[in-house]
Amino acid sequence: MTEPLSPDDLATYHENGFLLVKNLISKQEARAMREECHALAARLNSDVDATWASARAIAGTPAARTALKHAHDTQFHSAAFARLLVDPRFTDVAAALLGGPNVQLHHTKMFIKPPETGSPFPLHQDHPFFPHAKHTVAAAVFHFDDAPEENGCIRAVPGSHRNGPLPHIEGGSWHLPPDTWRIQDAQACPAEAGDVLFFTYLTVHGSGLNTSSEARTTWLVQFRDPQDRPTADEHTWSLGQGMMLRGIDPSARRTDGTDEPR
Repeated sequence: MTEPLSPDDLATYHENGFLLVKNLISKQEARAMREECHALAARLNSDVDATWASARAIAGTPAARTALKHAHDTQFHSAAFARLLVDPRFTDVAAALLGGPNVQLHHTKMFIKPPETGSPFPLHQDHPFFPHAKHTVAAAVFHFDDAPEENGCIRAVPGSHRNGPLPHIEGGSWHLPPDTWRIQDAQACPAEAGDVLFFTYLTVHGSGLNTSSEARTTWLVQFRDPQDRPTADEHTWSLGQGMMLRGIDPSARRTDGTDEPR
């Protein structure tokens, strides 16, 4: 059986805290998933803008005109997302990065950065939103559009995960001090439709403003080792959390949001 990642890939991930996996799904599949995302946004018909208040406060951000469409728990809106969640092409890579056979879902989220006005994200770690005891939580960002730098691609700071949890500022959402953690100093991670960017929840990352004429459509999957448990109540529960994407849950915990054994 062919391993989903090479030793060099794994070394890069553990060294940098992130890894771009090219062509994990085909461009045709990415195009179909893009249509699912935009159709979902139209069905929800929500005026809620997911832009962080902290993003609007950063100097140089056109505060009045940026926007960001989003939806949580997408697999409960369309079966296409549910199928991709358990696709072995994804789950085998996730397991390889976790270093074990079992992969458990934390949550999913769709993001659409509109053309010319797509909101940025200040540099941050995901850790403050849902801290865990063993720090196994990681993210997979599926790109359903091409994401060059001008499209507001993700930026990450190589090796930042080795610093452990960092103190964050809460200003509409958790973020790092923008005067010392500047988005332009982080490494750009441009991607093409079908690519998936994986990173640990301790990796410092963010994204720039979408100044292009095309939308940037991505799908975020946060996953973990099932034996890693939350250490705080902040943002720790979401619809679908605890679903096994690969393997088993050796702890056999309840599925109602509690940590009590059965």
